[in-house]
Amino acid sequence: MEKNSWDFWVDEALSKLQSLKLLASLRPIYLSKEPNYLPKHNTSDDYEVFDEMQHWDRSSVHVSMSDSTFQKWLLDIPSSGNEIVCRGGIRDLNVEQSKKLLLFSSNDYLGLSSHPTIGKAAAKAALEDGMGPRGSALVCGYTNYHRLLESSLADLKKKEDCLLCPTGFAANMAVMVALGNISSLLVSPEISLKKEKVAIFSDALNHASIIDGIHLAERQQNVEVHVYRHCDMSHLSSLLSKSMLKKKVVVTDSLFSMDGDFAPMSELAKLRKKHGFLLVIDDAHGTFICGKNGGGVAEEFNCEEDVDICVGTLSKAAGCHGGFIACSKKWKKLIQTRGRSFVFSTSTPVPVVAAAHAAVIVARKEVWRRRAVWKRVQEFQALTGIPITSHIVSLIIGSEEKALEASRYLLKCGFHVIPIGPPTVPPNSCRLRVTLCATHSEDDLKELIAALSSCINLQEIGGHNLTGYARL
Repeated sequence: MEKNSWDFWVDEALSKLQSLKLLASLRPIYLSKEPNYLPKHNTSDDYEVFDEMQHWDRSSVHVSMSDSTFQKWLLDIPSSGNEIVCRGGIRDLNVEQSKKLLLFSSNDYLGLSSHPTIGKAAAKAALEDGMGPRGSALVCGYTNYHRLLESSLADLKKKEDCLLCPTGFAANMAVMVALGNISSLLVSPEISLKKEKVAIFSDALNHASIIDGIHLAERQQNVEVHVYRHCDMSHLSSLLSKSMLKKKVVVTDSLFSMDGDFAPMSELAKLRKKHGFLLVIDDAHGTFICGKNGGGVAEEFNCEEDVDICVGTLSKAAGCHGGFIACSKKWKKLIQTRGRSFVFSTSTPVPVVAAAHAAVIVARKEVWRRRAVWKRVQEFQALTGIPITSHIVSLIIGSEEKALEASRYLLKCGFHVIPIGPPTVPPNSCRLRVTLCATHSEDDLKELIAALSSCINLQEIGGHNLTGYARL
């Protein structure tokens, strides 16, 4: 092992924590009634899967909205949600007064949120073990269910291990803070803090959770932050060459949530070999969608071995909830000890974990869902002429008022498409963010595009977005 390598530095940090008796341990609690009982969900063969879309799948893109909510949206009146109508609530839904909408704004890309096998897994776990012990994973909240899900995600991402987090936001925060802790753990009377600092290089359009995690790490005064222009590898290479710090980290979204473009993974892999940095990706929008096995963007670009830490979510294509960090065993030990958002959060409830584990299996086996997403991408491109490269379609309109006006028009036409404006995106780059899901049909796309063509100039927008989409 090279002395000036991330493996060496992590080992040194872990040794320091061990000597201080601060190394945190995960000790799964087994929840079954009998010591030798092996629950059925341990075997993937017990999950029912299907070869094509079923009638329930469409419920993942069909929603209803009360007339009062609909009118408030049309008039751009702020809402606290009090007007919602729900069975068992203040008042029941009047079907005649409700507005039926087709969702084109959901991150449930595979439509798994309505899958009965996943629902049954959650129900079974809830009936057998309730919500599970309520506490942080380091206290009593880490169970055999959590460990089983971590193992399946590690296999999916081709990593040694995995750490389950309450959310994807918490996962990114935990990684960034743990990186900042490396410096303070390695500093000594002989070595100054300045020499042990970690240089973090972050894409300009990275997700808020990465940015907030970096800001929290900065407060420890242990990191030096460099922001490189979006997907600009020449700029990144220049910044890397100029940095005098040994410990370098590059962190990027793999598939950018607001632009729909991919990080240049192959070029990042080449730069990693040249500069020896740690490569961290947030694969929130690529996991289960990209790659032959749904392993994500790194699998799609055949560079899984070049990614050191892969952060993901179970709240999007998995149709469930939670986040995870796929990494080496040593990185897991460090993050579970120093990642504050993991250490100080109550662990995910057992039924949610059981559902997520079922989703991992269903997503892998029902290959048609992944293929359907990419078919929708091809159809959208053919119908509009806009050269999109992913299931996230960013239609940049410009002003906030124009984006709101277009969204209201689509609402009247029966489409749920949210306008995105500041602070999520820069001023004057307001957009309609359209997401394509496996449970949409070609007819759905044709109807949406017809409505879009009536409120915006798709040819003009396609030309404006061409540069962004061509970054792949």
